[in-house]
Amino acid sequence: MKILIADKFPAHWTDVLAQAGHQITSNPALDETTLPAAIDGQEILIVRSTKVPAAVIDAGKALKLIIRAGAGTNTIDVKHAAEKGVAVCNCPGTNSIAVAELAMGLMLSLDRRIYHNTRDLRAGVWNKSEYSKAKGIFGRTLGIIGLGHIGREVAKRAEAFGMKIIAYDPFASDEVFASVHAARYADIYTLAADADAVTVHLPETPETKGVFNKKFFDVLKPGAIFINAARGGLVVTTDLVEAVKTKGIKAGLDVYENEPKAADKTFDFTPFEGAENIYGTHHIGASTDQAQDAVAECTVRIIDHYQQTGEFLYKVN
Repeated sequence: MKILIADKFPAHWTDVLAQAGHQITSNPALDETTLPAAIDGQEILIVRSTKVPAAVIDAGKALKLIIRAGAGTNTIDVKHAAEKGVAVCNCPGTNSIAVAELAMGLMLSLDRRIYHNTRDLRAGVWNKSEYSKAKGIFGRTLGIIGLGHIGREVAKRAEAFGMKIIAYDPFASDEVFASVHAARYADIYTLAADADAVTVHLPETPETKGVFNKKFFDVLKPGAIFINAARGGLVVTTDLVEAVKTKGIKAGLDVYENEPKAADKTFDFTPFEGAENIYGTHHIGASTDQAQDAVAECTVRIIDHYQQTGEFLYKVN
């Protein structure tokens, strides 16, 4: 089969696909504007962050399958793909541990102000009295919004740190809540009022876009920690920045409302100016070697299963 890989993909697994007899074209530099010209004749498209709008799907006359080498599929026009008879599959759960590790890392870093500590040391400043001030997370209440694969992995790690877990997820069963010892909350606002830290693990949909806005941050405790390693569009940036400046909220972000494209080398930090207590990473939550290997293995398994049976594993449309 002809396979186009339009994102970074581990070389070992590319070799596995080639050894299975597939014809591989790999071009990580492709984006939504250049993909239509490259998709002609390709039967399978593999992407991570690269957007796949309707124009790409329309240009893929031979296209049968799009694989999101990761969990979320909000970067793909899933509905249009279904209308064109193109299956969309993803790899749920494969990068959950990596994202959970980063969420915990951001939380700990904010509580102990690790970036600020390091910055001052590099500048030759010794300020032990200032940086000795930290609440600590033992015994604190962590609110998890979204108890999917990632949310559950965060809960396991937070409990090991001695945190009390509360959570909101209208789609998760009572058994799921019980499995991670989380108290069920009816909405995100009552959760925010009780939490010392909140981490969000939701897909971006029309219903969830911008749900973390002024109304939410007004309820969040002063000085609370807010973590978003899910999707940038969930958060209204201006409202978060205002809360950081006026309520002492500390925020750890791996994703952003207006995020650069994969090939971009610059980031517009202007919306965050003056918000010292926002720590950010470069949308690398799922980017550990372990996670990328697991995602690639899942991708190959989807292709093998389709080739052997004509059926689609983890089909979302």
